[in-house]
Amino acid sequence: MSEEPVIQRVEVSFVGAPPVRQVARASGVSDVQVDGTVLRCCVCGSFQPFLEALRGHEVITLRSHSVEETS
Repeated sequence: MSEEPVIQRVEVSFVGAPPVRQVARASGVSDVQVDGTVLRCCVCGSFQPFLEALRGHEVITLRSHSVEETS
């Protein structure tokens, strides 16, 4: 049996405007929402593409938690 990738719900607050387009284009990222300087999204699998999308933007806080998938 193959292991399913972990899905994380992520909330990041920034100094200034979030990099919405870069994050939305990152592999494994979905459900991108922005509220002012706070960006929320889901990341499936590796965090590396998501973290690379944040490069050059000052992050104040980053929180994530696993999302339970129901089939």
